Amino acid sequence: MLEESSVYQDIVRKVEVREARKIARRQLEHRFGKLSQLVQRQLEQFVLEQLESLSEALLDFKSKDDLSVWIKQNALAQRAKA
Repeated sequence: MLEESSVYQDIVRKVEVREARKIARRQLEHRFGKLSQLVQRQLEQFVLEQLESLSEALLDFKSKDDLSVWIKQNALAQRAKA
């Protein structure tokens, strides 16, 4: 079956990540306005699970500082796993 192939699964995963990134970006821009190039580049580095976590965490952010702290913590966690 097509759905069981690794190529298909890889495509599905890439689409999920792209859409999660798009949603997170839109939510952040709605809350804080235009995102810096640095933040946009950092979002590009996150995996699906981090993007999903960010989409939940941003509901509690009060400022861009909260976003910066979250990004730093999660970037460090990602590097530790690598």
